[in-house]
Amino acid sequence: MDVMFMVTSGRHTRSNLYLLLLIIVQCGRHAVEGVWPLPRAFTSSPERYPVNSKDFYFVYGRQSAAQQGCSVLDTAFKRYFSLIFPDYHSADGVLGFRKHKPFIVEICVDHGDCESYPNEDSSERYNLSVSAGKASLNAETVWGAVRGLETFSQLVYQDDFGSYFVNKTEIEDVPRFQFRGILLDTSRHFLPVQAILKTLDAMAYNKFNVFHWHIVDDPSFPYQSSTFPDLSSKGAFHPMTHIYTQSDVRRVISYARLWGIRVLPEFDSPGHTKSWGKGQPDLLTPCYRGGTPSGTFGPVNPALPSTYRFMARLFKEVSSVFPDSYIHLGGDEVDFYCWRSNPDVRVFMQKMGFGEDFTKLEAFYIESIVNITSALNKTSVVWQDVFDYHERIPKDTVLHIWKGIPVEYKAELSRITKAGMRVLLAAPW
Repeated sequence: MDVMFMVTSGRHTRSNLYLLLLIIVQCGRHAVEGVWPLPRAFTSSPERYPVNSKDFYFVYGRQSAAQQGCSVLDTAFKRYFSLIFPDYHSADGVLGFRKHKPFIVEICVDHGDCESYPNEDSSERYNLSVSAGKASLNAETVWGAVRGLETFSQLVYQDDFGSYFVNKTEIEDVPRFQFRGILLDTSRHFLPVQAILKTLDAMAYNKFNVFHWHIVDDPSFPYQSSTFPDLSSKGAFHPMTHIYTQSDVRRVISYARLWGIRVLPEFDSPGHTKSWGKGQPDLLTPCYRGGTPSGTFGPVNPALPSTYRFMARLFKEVSSVFPDSYIHLGGDEVDFYCWRSNPDVRVFMQKMGFGEDFTKLEAFYIESIVNITSALNKTSVVWQDVFDYHERIPKDTVLHIWKGIPVEYKAELSRITKAGMRVLLAAPW
């Protein structure tokens, strides 16, 4: 709020001073509307209540299905206490209060799924009511409660003297989209685990709920496979310092769970796999020039049975390491030049009746990989290229739009949904 005023001399000075004081008082009694993202229904009053770190408590409601010992909420209480009172060690000494009325945040959830992982059906709905000395947070699940705790932490603010306050507030909230993801590419740019954990923190502050881990790609293969250790020892930027061990991956997944964040791994193929070939012989397609091998390699070789045996073993491991029921299989930007140059691939295409249509060859490969992951009870996510090549994939497969200007990706959205498929939209970002 911008206020312009003028102070004059003479008999008008005192009245103008009163007006200035009135403006200051009114500005001090404001409604807090800084919750991000904006809740579905939000009512805030200028009436505010003091909160103090020495007499502030998170408690479980008597009717709550989750009680003390719930790993998700017990951890959240500790985290949010520090977020609400970032300077609580020093601020308490300067507030000047001798006695404080306690402020209680009471949490009640309908389902005590404290040791599970969030999934696509997890409810994040919550209601939050703030009144004098108490905030009541009700949610269907612990994941909704975590979102509500984030909202409450955003409602608490400090005045110019360091005192903490929260306004009288009523909130009913549920996310508009069940999938709100952030993608990190740790192949092109290796990120230490600590940087990934900081990203998860930032996601939680903004109520994102899916960490799309684009963990491997052409430049490097940092995922340390227990089944195929050569993939990282020969395909990572460095076999010791630039890898994610099984322990690292478990740490990321465990940390994400406590924030209510799913971890969706992406192992993109048949393209974007140059780093794979360094540690897995005969996986990539040898390129030819003038009837002889050129010494370079293209996408995964779809003509060899050994390719699918390798993929089955790799994805069996990946499925056991990553608990989420979804896995991203990629399928984008496949360059057909190398396949076209390889005589063995061309013979395979004739045998399969594909003729000269290399989109059919890619379709055959992707369908085979989707079937492998389906047998492992995983739902596949693939890039939009797979749909554009008319590949026969299960109806529960999720298409992921990543390219195009608005008119193009809106048309793609329409085509995919008309075909009865589910879709993720990432192109605008």
